[in-house]
Amino acid sequence: MSLLVVGLSHRSAPVSVLERAALSVDAQAKLLQDTLAAEPAAEAAVLATCNRIELYADVDKFHAGVAELSTLLAQHSGVGLEELTPYLYVHYEDRAVHHLFSVACGLDSMVVGEGQILGQIKDALARSQELHTAGKLLNDLFQQALRVGKRAHSETGIDRAGQSLVTFGLEQLAAGAPVEAWAEGKRALVIGAGSMSSLAAATLARAGVRELVIANRTEERARRLAEILTDSGTEALARAVPMADVADELTRADVVVSCTGATGLVLTAEAVAAAVGRATPPPAVRDTLAPSADQAGTTGGDATGFEQHAAWLENARGEGPAQAAARDGGAPEGRTTSLALLDLAMPRDIDAAVHRIDGVRLVDIESLAEASADAPMADDVEKVRGIVHDEVAAFGAAQRAAHITPTVVALRTMAADVVAGEMARLEGRLPGLEDKQRAEITQTVRRVVDKLLHAPTVRVKQLASEPGGAGYADALRTLFDLDPQTVAAVSRADHMNNENDDPNRGRA
Repeated sequence: MSLLVVGLSHRSAPVSVLERAALSVDAQAKLLQDTLAAEPAAEAAVLATCNRIELYADVDKFHAGVAELSTLLAQHSGVGLEELTPYLYVHYEDRAVHHLFSVACGLDSMVVGEGQILGQIKDALARSQELHTAGKLLNDLFQQALRVGKRAHSETGIDRAGQSLVTFGLEQLAAGAPVEAWAEGKRALVIGAGSMSSLAAATLARAGVRELVIANRTEERARRLAEILTDSGTEALARAVPMADVADELTRADVVVSCTGATGLVLTAEAVAAAVGRATPPPAVRDTLAPSADQAGTTGGDATGFEQHAAWLENARGEGPAQAAARDGGAPEGRTTSLALLDLAMPRDIDAAVHRIDGVRLVDIESLAEASADAPMADDVEKVRGIVHDEVAAFGAAQRAAHITPTVVALRTMAADVVAGEMARLEGRLPGLEDKQRAEITQTVRRVVDKLLHAPTVRVKQLASEPGGAGYADALRTLFDLDPQTVAAVSRADHMNNENDDPNRGRA
């Protein structure tokens, strides 16, 4: 096993860098294909969420692998390698396994203990299988990570240590009040119909919102989600609208959750200002939807964009810089919030400049990262760490033992060939042997060979499962002069059998 992971997350990089490095689904597919085409990599998988981008690969050279994977991440993310490198982390072999298992258990999440990461790992594996970039190692690794994550949630109280990013975000908007009390009777607008948006819609429905509007570029997906919510038994009135209606729905909403895959802003500061009735934007900025490529450069709200938004808003209100500065940092204590915005997209969907608008409160990935840094850790986290430690050791032992199995099989095949050859020679010397005698001699010789091989093959499997045991396979091949091609053939046959047993496996 030569597992390598190169990535960046909210723990290693600021949100502004994560936002720029975010990968679309198409970009992830191209990254996987280019990684497999690179010389050091035999398998590849990408785990991309709102707060992490990680590239996993089975490599034959560590240093060449790190260099190649880092370069590919930079190329496909659009962030220069020189700028990206300080934020990258690298894990290799057992440390890479430990990292993914920790991620699967929610220990590395922005909100410790959240379970949504399991669905994202499952999606990453499915994508790699679909593109045939995941071979035996990554299939085994990701499937085991899913099992470890489920074990952590079922055997410990890690769920009490954290919640989903959606719930955490709504708690921040509620500012200390119970989410159910805060949400009761509100009108909610959810933009997007993916997994995160669907979770947000379901959470809001359970929390007691009066009306739930789903907007998505593919209107059929929005309708399906609305139907599911209607059939779920909640009292919320759910309906779907096209994206073109977002501007109108925004004027009626009390809370908005947005999580789309758009490359540009979905809600501009001007659109939000118009919706809350603080000002009417000039005709040039009335288009609230901004998916075009020329707007993608404003994603993340650079300093120039903020200044332009601030200047326009100050003009509209007849305020000077001092009054605008007094509103910086969101809705302070005592200020009424008429529109609560939760942006869970990466790159962001909602212009960060909306925090300057009276009556608007914005919670986004960046503010969630700051808030989660102070979140309490549950005692169960330590138990989960113990589970991860044990599972990493077990996975490593299983991989090392599997590495020597083809050599053991090749050895036993060679022994069987020797027995067959000797029996053929015996028959040539003693042609008068009866069938019963021949069978008895054959069985005796096989028992002798089996007894001679039993102890060393069992022992070599035990030794190979321990750290540093990979060399025992090489020693066995050398001592018995086994043909490397025979061992490789056994490995290929074993791999194909595994694929036939499990139709969900991908092929390298």
